[in-house]
Amino acid sequence: MATIFTRIIDGEIPGTFVYEDDRVVAFLDIEPMTDGHVLVVPREEIEHWIDMPEDLTAHVIHVAQRIGKAQKAAFDCPKVGVLIQGYEVPHVHVHVWPTYGLADFDPRNKGPMADPAVLQANAEKIVGALS
Repeated sequence: MATIFTRIIDGEIPGTFVYEDDRVVAFLDIEPMTDGHVLVVPREEIEHWIDMPEDLTAHVIHVAQRIGKAQKAAFDCPKVGVLIQGYEVPHVHVHVWPTYGLADFDPRNKGPMADPAVLQANAEKIVGALS
């Protein structure tokens, strides 16, 4: 059965995308730790990041870095956090989010489900900074 991320990638479930190529997508987290929280996800369903081919790992990290630079510019944050994960969804995903202090790294501080209009506005900021 396809993961929820594959279903988002395939358009079965809505997602607010900020980046896409033939190997990786990036879309806004619907329960963000901070505004502009993005998930960078390989199109291929791989459960654990250590199982990704090295070239895919390098590409995912490259995209995460580009997204992070765009977030820093778009949200004027001092740092950008990154976390490779796969517990809630068994599909590798890299969390990339604007941070303003250590409290922003605590996943217990994830926000409630974000308003789609807020997600879209945050996506536009990131896409604008990627250009």
